[in-house]
Amino acid sequence: MSYTPRFDCGRRCLDLLATSHPEEHLTSPGDLRRWITAAALVPEDTPLDHVTPDWLPAFQELRGHTARLVHPVASPTTRSDPDAYEASLARVNDLARPAPPVPLAVRTDTGVLTRALAHTPDRAALLSVVARDTVELLTDPVACAGLRQCAGDNCPIVYVDTSRGRRRRWCSSEICGNRERVARHRRRTALSRA
Repeated sequence: MSYTPRFDCGRRCLDLLATSHPEEHLTSPGDLRRWITAAALVPEDTPLDHVTPDWLPAFQELRGHTARLVHPVASPTTRSDPDAYEASLARVNDLARPAPPVPLAVRTDTGVLTRALAHTPDRAALLSVVARDTVELLTDPVACAGLRQCAGDNCPIVYVDTSRGRRRRWCSSEICGNRERVARHRRRTALSRA
């Protein structure tokens, strides 16, 4: 069964974190190609045949560093390892340095403008897009104030809460929210039988 990426966290870098829950979803070049395209790092018709298995550890590494950087912000606990936090910050900054893919507006046969890339992006360029998103998130006080960890049982996903009144509780109402509603219904049913 192929992996269908989810994009409900509010930022690309946070959506990359979701690729590790509830299990590892970036297990093949095809999975990574699907995520890169679905995350709109490249236009849909961009060939990504050059994505090979050696790309997976690089994206997983960025995901780990991003998780270390956003989880302390999402939950107001003290950082247990400030050196690891600083090392992750330095690595994300390094990954953000390369130039991202250069977008172009090109006219289709029907005269409509569409997005294309000047060159086929390499791994460093695509990692740069996500790393830059992490940098932008961490340096945006409004977005940081909206960082939340999902209230679902055992869900580590972090999202940006942009809801009215900042009352969003789950990474996804359809996934964790639905699980909570089903569990609540089962508890009420069990209590009414007792």
